[in-house]
Amino acid sequence: MEIFLKVLLLIFSVGVITVVLLQKGKSAGLAGAISGGAEHLFGKTKARGLDLVLERITIVLGVCFFVMAILATALTN
Repeated sequence: MEIFLKVLLLIFSVGVITVVLLQKGKSAGLAGAISGGAEHLFGKTKARGLDLVLERITIVLGVCFFVMAILATALTN
């Protein structure tokens, strides 16, 4: 069971890394970081198509990664 959880954790971690690297940058430079955060926070920029799909996959894989990390830690101790 421990080996299965660790393999699953490894698969989720590689998945998160891959999906994050597939996403394109939201802003460029320091000026974009200052204004880009506010636009993203207040919903001025809407994600469409592939960006929206990658964002949702990232959220799902991130949650699964954290759950698997907690389970693997709890069950191995």
